Order: sequence, then C-alpha cells, then structure tokens
Amino acid sequence: MTAHKRGVFISFEGGEGSGKTTQTRALVRLLQMLDFDVLHLREPGGTRIGESIRDILLDTNNTELSPRAELLLYEAARAQIVDQVIAPAIAQAKIVICDRFCDSTYAYQGFGRGLSLDAIESMNSFATNGLMPDRTIYLELPPQLGLSRATRRSSDRIENAGDEFHARVHEGFMDLAAKYPDRFRLVHTREDKRDTFQAILDEILDLFWELDAKDTSWLAYSKAQELFAKDGGARDAR
Repeated sequence: MTAHKRGVFISFEGGEGSGKTTQTRALVRLLQMLDFDVLHLREPGGTRIGESIRDILLDTNNTELSPRAELLLYEAARAQIVDQVIAPAIAQAKIVICDRFCDSTYAYQGFGRGLSLDAIESMNSFATNGLMPDRTIYLELPPQLGLSRATRRSSDRIENAGDEFHARVHEGFMDLAAKYPDRFRLVHTREDKRDTFQAILDEILDLFWELDAKDTSWLAYSKAQELFAKDGGARDAR
C-alpha cells in the first residue's frame, strides 16, 4: 500500500449526463492500481442511514416533497456520512473520492429550487462540520446535451424538473467556479472520455506528493482501457 502523509478528499460535481460517475470510477481504479488506500463514496448515501434517505429522495412517488424538506434530507445524509465515514477516513490518511458533495446542494437546491443561498451555506457548514474537499472537479457540459444523455433510458424527478431548472443549476455551478477557483476546477468533457480523464488528472496531480507529472506509472495506468470497463451505474441523486 502506498503510504500517504495525510488524507485527501476529492469531490466530483456535474449536471445530468456529464459522465461524472464514469470518471470517479476510473479515478478510483487508477489510484488502486497505484496501490493507494481509496474510499469511493456517493452522496447522498454511503451509510445505512444515508442510503435510506437516498431512497426517499429518489422515489418518484414522492412528488409532494417540498424544497425545504428536500434540503433538510440532503443535509441529514451529509452529516451522517461526514461523521461516520469521511472524517474518520481522512484522519486515517485515506484517499476519499466522493460522487457529489455540498456544492450540488448549493446549485440544485439554491439556484435550482430558489432557496436562500446564505441558509444553504450555513447548513452545509453545519452538516460537514466545516470539512470541505481539497479539490472539486466539475465536469462541464451544456445542460440540454447532458439531459439528453441522462434520460435515454428513464428519468427521475430531478431530471424532469425542466430546462429552465437545469439552466439555473448550471448557473449555480458557474457561480461556485468563480467564487472558489483554487478548489473548484472546471474540466470540459471531451468526446473521448479518456481525454476527459487526462484533463482531470492534470487538475489533481499536485495533491499527491508521491507522484509528479513525469511519473511513468501514473501516465501508463491513466491510459489503461480497463479503467473504463463497463459496469452498472446507480441512479444519480441531487
């Protein structure tokens, strides 16, 4: 196992159909190939309680779920995963890769639902106990193109929220990119997902003191086809 001086926390964000889940899985596989101790999580979820909350949020029958109740459910799941999983893992010097974190709440519930951004930032801070990712990768894709990809098979209540909603969500993510340029990095999705992956690696390499830009194992493994082996995906939840 590759020794690491401290834990590293990387989150991935993106609109519908941006390829976020595919890219997080590829990064986890790469780090495992390089013998890092990696924890792969999704939000909401990652704990027994969090997964139960996720089921509520994804249930298409819950059409009456109000924006404020939705927000509180996300924050409850987040507090649980931070206390139970993420904070202990970072204390043990593990690499934590999380598919969504509190930036999604800012964009979807703040800009998308129109809830108070100040309230959301305060609630995010409370739920995370001040813990934030070392780096956030945002996969940039025009909302309409992403939606057309995401809804090819089926759609959930968030994906069905309409073009205007998703345009506002995109605006929220752009706001985050402007506010936090050091942490929040934009990566434009390419036609070849391996090119997108290489762009992601360029944005996070500095977090790994064991490697440098010329590390042959990093570069060789990053091109490995098996990083993008087909596997089943779970429905996203915002």
